[in-house]
Amino acid sequence: MEQRRIGPFNVSALALGCMNLSHAYGTPPGRGEAEAVLRRALDCGVDFFDTAALYGFGANESLVGPVLKPHRHRITLASKCGMTGVDGRKVIDGRPETIKRTCEDSLARLGAEVIDLYYLHRWDKAVPIEDSVGALAELVEEGKIRAVGLSEVSAATLRRAHAVHPIAAVQSEYSLWTRNPEIAVLDACRALGVAFVAFSPLARGFLTGRLTDPATQLEAKDIRRQMPRFDPEPYARNLGLLDGYKAIAAEAGCTPAQLALAWVLARGSNVIALFGTKSRDHLDENLGADGLTLPPETISRLDLLINRNTVWGARYNAAIQTEIDTEEFS
Repeated sequence: MEQRRIGPFNVSALALGCMNLSHAYGTPPGRGEAEAVLRRALDCGVDFFDTAALYGFGANESLVGPVLKPHRHRITLASKCGMTGVDGRKVIDGRPETIKRTCEDSLARLGAEVIDLYYLHRWDKAVPIEDSVGALAELVEEGKIRAVGLSEVSAATLRRAHAVHPIAAVQSEYSLWTRNPEIAVLDACRALGVAFVAFSPLARGFLTGRLTDPATQLEAKDIRRQMPRFDPEPYARNLGLLDGYKAIAAEAGCTPAQLALAWVLARGSNVIALFGTKSRDHLDENLGADGLTLPPETISRLDLLINRNTVWGARYNAAIQTEIDTEEFS
């Protein structure tokens, strides 16, 4: 598979986010099927896997750790701290002592001696970013982690953090229908030599073309039910974009999902597309985007069709919006 650079690591440009196997998108698959997805990814050449302490409140790390452990010499493993499950609820806590304790817990669940890339999952705005990143820098010195990342931060926060310790990667939502990184953080990453890891590159399923009626297709506990963009009225408007989008995919000789991933990878040589799935079939389809190069005119048509001015609905509700530091369009 095509390789790209994150800090000291060469990784597959198409990376597997493991959250869906334990968390957030309705009922997760059984353990056997989840392990089969992971093994299929390994067999297909994926060598960059992403988990977090939050996912399944530790269950995801306990799932992926044993499967990936025999392959640690040939993969890059990422996890996250700063947002965890405490007494059954999500808690954002970026205090140095919490970060270090979370790292120890993650190492135990993963069955690992070191985590390759360790992200601050969310910036706890009650704690200076310098203090949280300082704790991560100490974990590097202690040999517990190899590189430091940040998630859903602004360019200004990235620069403050980078002044304390080199940041290897910023992870934020990025796709045709979520363009916030284009405001500033993509440029900041390029200027600082930081990789950009785009999560939800398939627009949380919208760009696969298979999610036509969230009201009936999404389970009650699916996180998308809390996102305004998936409410009935805005989603009905957004569906109007899919006919033109599918036509471009057909002309390009690929599936809608592959087109979405190829568009993300075309945004820069420092960009990695981090997708998630519960299905081996969908995994195989997504990995078909490897090596798919889009002509400039195709990219221009996509940009004109799906962009911040043509997509309806906010990506997060008001409560979740307060938890992130990402720049917002006016």
